[in-house]
Amino acid sequence: MTDYGLLCRQMDSLAEDCAYPLTLFSNAAALLWDSLEQINWAGFYFLEGGQLLLGPFQGKPACMVIPVGKGVCGTSVSRKATIVVEDVHAFPGHIACDSASRSEIVMPLWDGQRLIGVMDIDSPILNRFSKVDQEGLEAFARVLTSAVDWNLRIL
Repeated sequence: MTDYGLLCRQMDSLAEDCAYPLTLFSNAAALLWDSLEQINWAGFYFLEGGQLLLGPFQGKPACMVIPVGKGVCGTSVSRKATIVVEDVHAFPGHIACDSASRSEIVMPLWDGQRLIGVMDIDSPILNRFSKVDQEGLEAFARVLTSAVDWNLRIL
């Protein structure tokens, strides 16, 4: 079982020396990839002009552009809520970037009141993500986004 308190402290520690968005999100993706069991993708999409653009990630190549309202990531943005999908094949409109994915969790990322993107994690295991995972990953996302200097451009 993942120690989400430790994961949050590790992210906080990584953020001490640098608030540059690309650097923080790159290390966050690597930290999630290294810390979570039974996942096959971990990364970020950023909201730009009514669509989600691929950001730092770990795993197989992914969809580069996702319209808001499409797939799990786009639906998370339109609902402004975390979505836990037990079986991605049962999710209407699921976008399959990796055919091995079976479950997924996506949560919105916030800069105060402004929605800036999503954190997306996929697993090859059905029903991989529990309520504990959801709460822990939402806490991780808050630590990460609070450390970013949003006055700096991502690229």
